[in-house]
Amino acid sequence: MAGTVRSISAPAAAVLAALAAASVVADEGDWPRFLGPSSDSRSPEAPILTRWPEGGPPLVWALEVGEGYSMPSMASGRLYHFDRHGDRARLTARDAATGREIWRTEYPTAYTDYYGYSGGPRASPLIDGDRVYTYGVEGRLRCHRAADGELVWEVDTVARFGVVQNFFGVGSSPAVEGDLLIAQVGGSPPESPPIHSGEVQGNGTALVAFDKTTGAVRWTASDELASYSSPVLATIDGRRWGFLFSRGGLIGFDPRRGSVDFFFPWRARLLESVNAATPVVVADRVLIAETYGPGAALLEVRPGGYEVVWQDGPRDKSLEPHWNTPVHHQGIVYASSGRHKGNAELRAVELATGRVRWRQGGLGRASLLYADGHLLALSEDGSLRLLEASPEAYREVASADLGKRPLTLEGRTRPLLSEPAWNAPVLSRGLLYLLGRDTLVALDLRPAVSEARGPATSPSRRTRRAPVSP
Repeated sequence: MAGTVRSISAPAAAVLAALAAASVVADEGDWPRFLGPSSDSRSPEAPILTRWPEGGPPLVWALEVGEGYSMPSMASGRLYHFDRHGDRARLTARDAATGREIWRTEYPTAYTDYYGYSGGPRASPLIDGDRVYTYGVEGRLRCHRAADGELVWEVDTVARFGVVQNFFGVGSSPAVEGDLLIAQVGGSPPESPPIHSGEVQGNGTALVAFDKTTGAVRWTASDELASYSSPVLATIDGRRWGFLFSRGGLIGFDPRRGSVDFFFPWRARLLESVNAATPVVVADRVLIAETYGPGAALLEVRPGGYEVVWQDGPRDKSLEPHWNTPVHHQGIVYASSGRHKGNAELRAVELATGRVRWRQGGLGRASLLYADGHLLALSEDGSLRLLEASPEAYREVASADLGKRPLTLEGRTRPLLSEPAWNAPVLSRGLLYLLGRDTLVALDLRPAVSEARGPATSPSRRTRRAPVSP
C-alpha cells in the first residue's frame, strides 16, 4: 500500500534520533519552497559527505508515493509532499527525519494529461510560517494550516480566470512577497479554443497576487499564457523585483504592485514547446534558457527596461536546459543542456559571456543542486553523481547508480529510484531527498567526523576531462 515507510537498521535509527533532536532547535536547514531557501537550487549546508560507500550515500528511509513530479518542501523538521493517489490529490505532512506520517488531506482531481505523462501535481508545496500552499496540476490553489492540514482557503484558478488546459497542466510553483502569494495563472477570455489551436489569448492574468491569508485577489498582470517556470523574487539596488519566464518570454515586474517594467520575448516557434527553467538572478542580471528553439539570453535589468548582455543565435547554442534550472556558482552556470536523453550533456558556461567552458555527455538529462563546493547531479535514469563545481573541467568525485540499487517495500523489491527521476534534488538538515517514479528516498549526506576534519575530496577521486568548447 502506498505510504509505507521502509524499516531501518539500528545504526540508522541512531542517525534518525540525532536528526530528530536537531530538527526542533533551529530552522537554518529548511527547504521551504521549490529550489530551496533562495530559489536557486543552492544549499548553504556544509560540509557534506564526499566519500561515498559502495552503492552511494546511506539510505535513511524510503517511501512509496503516488503520481506526480512535485518535490517535497521542509520546515521545522516537517516534510510536506504533494502527490496523487487514484482520483485524489494528497498533501501529506511527515517527520522529515523518519518519513513517519503526521497528517494528510485530500481533494478530488480529474486531470488527464494530453500526452500520457503523470496525472499528479508538478508544483512543490510552499511553506510560509504556519501555512502551506499547494498548486494542483488541475489548477486548484490551496492554503492549509501547517499544524494539522486544515484548509484555510482555496481558489479554482481554471474556473475563476478561464485557464485553458496547458500542454502538461499547471506546473509553476507560487512565491510569497510580504502578505502576497504570487502565482502564475495565465487565464483566457470565455469560450477560448484549446491550447493546440495556437490561437489562445491571455486576459491579463499571467500573474495573479492573492492575499496570502484570505485568497482575495490583490492584483493581476500581463496577457501572457502560463509556462512551467516559477516566479523568482529578488532585491536589486534596493528595489524589489519579480521575474517570470512565461510562455512567451521574460516578464520583469514589481511584486508589491504588479506593475510590469518590461517584457522580453523569448519563445520557440514550435507550438508544442514550453519554457520551464526558472530565471537565474545574479546581481542585476537575469539568465533565461530553454531547449526548443532560441536557447539562452542574459539581460541586465533596470527600472522600466533592460539591456541584452548576450543571447544565443540560430546556431551553436550555449545553454538549452529542458526542465532543469541552471545553477550559478562564482560566475559559472552549470546545467544539463539538450532536449532529449540521447543528446543532453552537462555544461559549464560563463555567465558574463555565454562561453561554454566544458561539456560532458553520457548523463542523460539531469537536475543539479549546489552544496559545499560541489554539484549533486541526478540523472533521469536514477544515477547520482557528486561533481566538483569547477569551471576548468568535469570532475567526478563520487557516483552511485540508484536505479540499480535494490529496495524492498511491502515485500516487493524494486529499484531505489525508478526512471523518470526528473525532479531537482532537495538537501535539508543533512538529508538528501530524491524522487523517482514511485519512491521518495532520504539519503544521509552528513560526513563522518573523520572526513569532516580531513580533505574536502577523496584522494581516489576519478577525474574525466572533457574538451573545452572553442
